[in-house]
Amino acid sequence: MARIAGVDVPGHKQARIGLTYIYGIGNPRALRILAAAGIDPVRKLQDLGEDELNKIRQVIEAEGNIEGDLRKEVSLNIKRLIEIQSYRGLRHRRSLPVRGQRTHTNARTRKGPRKGTVAGKKKVTK
Repeated sequence: MARIAGVDVPGHKQARIGLTYIYGIGNPRALRILAAAGIDPVRKLQDLGEDELNKIRQVIEAEGNIEGDLRKEVSLNIKRLIEIQSYRGLRHRRSLPVRGQRTHTNARTRKGPRKGTVAGKKKVTK
């Protein structure tokens, strides 16, 4: 298992797939990183030498935000939206969908499990 940017990347996977285990690196960015480092994307991470891993680390550091820095930046952006009381900030605070999706029937991931209807109500008899 190689350790890149503070993350244990699985060695038995291809380099382009293994790099996506790092927060902030998707498939296109992984391919760009490997091209800049001059490494074949199909090679397994366990087959790479230490100097090749160091090249990957250097390219990642030069390219910009990943892992902790990126998570911190995203959370600060959300906090800023909440503080200025923008519409998006209010949606974040209420944990509702932020980007205009319907909530009448969907959005269960964001809203959580359904609240059951009140059972056992009895009608008042005279």
